[in-house]
Amino acid sequence: MPGKTIPERALVGDPFTGYVIEYNDQQALALTEQPGAETVASGEFVIRYGLRYLGKLHLSVVPGLVALDYGDFLTGEDAWQFLLKNSNQYPRSDVVGYRSDGRDEMVVIKALDISAPPEVLAYHDPAATTPIAKPTAVIAPDDAALPPRLLDFLPRFASLSEWQSSE
Repeated sequence: MPGKTIPERALVGDPFTGYVIEYNDQQALALTEQPGAETVASGEFVIRYGLRYLGKLHLSVVPGLVALDYGDFLTGEDAWQFLLKNSNQYPRSDVVGYRSDGRDEMVVIKALDISAPPEVLAYHDPAATTPIAKPTAVIAPDDAALPPRLLDFLPRFASLSEWQSSE
């Protein structure tokens, strides 16, 4: 009896055009150049989200494939939604993806801290596996069109000074 074909990984990501800036060893995404902060990169980026390891919150894995313990597979948005909403039902299932340091990874769900906010990671392009930045905020006006998922996981500040004063 032949087994199921394992699908290709599909990493969830949101587009972002703007700047990655740094101030006091903290990184942020900004829609416009921010005088007073170092520009790390500019252009079009892919923003991905890493699920943090239990007891190792400095590491995360960006899921591309979930192999459920009963033999089914989930990728892309289906995998992401399953991990956030239903993963407690199948804690022995595996997550295949890339760690926040770019390394290929496979980890069981029960080794992840699903209750911790995902780590936001910025990549140069959709094929990249190593992030260029780990932003902790977004600098953009309230009326700026930003991906909703990005705003779920990063605080928004109207200006660089507002972000700086929040630290």
